[in-house]
Amino acid sequence: MKSKDELIDELLTLAFAEDVGDGDHTTLSTIPADEMGAQRLIVKEEGILAGVDIARKVFEKFDPELKMTVYIEDGAHVKPGDIAFKVEGRVRSLLQTERIMLNIMQRMSGIATTTARYQKRLEGLKTKVLDTRKTTPGMRMLEKEAVRIGGGCNHRIGLFDMILIKDNHVDFAGGIPQAVQAAKDYCKANGKNLKIEVEVRNTDEINLALAAGVDRIMLDNFTPERTREAVELINGRTEIESSGGITIDTLRAYGECGVDYISVGALTHSVKGLDMSFKAG
Repeated sequence: MKSKDELIDELLTLAFAEDVGDGDHTTLSTIPADEMGAQRLIVKEEGILAGVDIARKVFEKFDPELKMTVYIEDGAHVKPGDIAFKVEGRVRSLLQTERIMLNIMQRMSGIATTTARYQKRLEGLKTKVLDTRKTTPGMRMLEKEAVRIGGGCNHRIGLFDMILIKDNHVDFAGGIPQAVQAAKDYCKANGKNLKIEVEVRNTDEINLALAAGVDRIMLDNFTPERTREAVELINGRTEIESSGGITIDTLRAYGECGVDYISVGALTHSVKGLDMSFKAG
């Protein structure tokens, strides 16, 4: 299995391949090879900055001689006019890395900003907002990191680091008891130490999941009223996650029911990037 750093490096390799191709002919034809200069990342919209560490990887991968001076770190609240960092070196390198770096920075900062806004709605409660697997293919590690920077929590990274038994698994396996036992047997046989979560649709399934001994129960498409009843029934015996159609407007109502987590696909699947530019200076 590839590490996080290996996946990010492969992502950057692909990004350069699709953007630069056999050369940035505009830059190569208009800028002398020995021209030196500097560019600054200028924030144009209020939000949470994310992606500075990845931007550094972009510059280092393309041209290790580029010098990056950071003024604002990941996780900081930024406003229009703030200068996040300056990069000095070959102008050709600055121009060829600009768009890839901006695409990553804008996307990650948009996710971090959205996550911070959701988590703020839960202020004063124990509930944490979770991301999902509804991410841009190839960018999951970056988008999950942006959620963390924004103050949220990562759910499982992929299909490999947690067992999440959903309704289709339950139906194909013949029921919750059968599915959970099969998962436990699988983990034991394969030397895996994975948490087991089960998605439930009603009170009967909650009782079956509790009896089976799971690490977390996901309440799927429950109303706040039903969620409160479920929390009382579970009574601290396992972690509780709410999921399904929960918006920023309904988020607080679910948190006040006493759930541990609320998963929100919108943190990553429909986020507007934070506006910023990379200008000479």
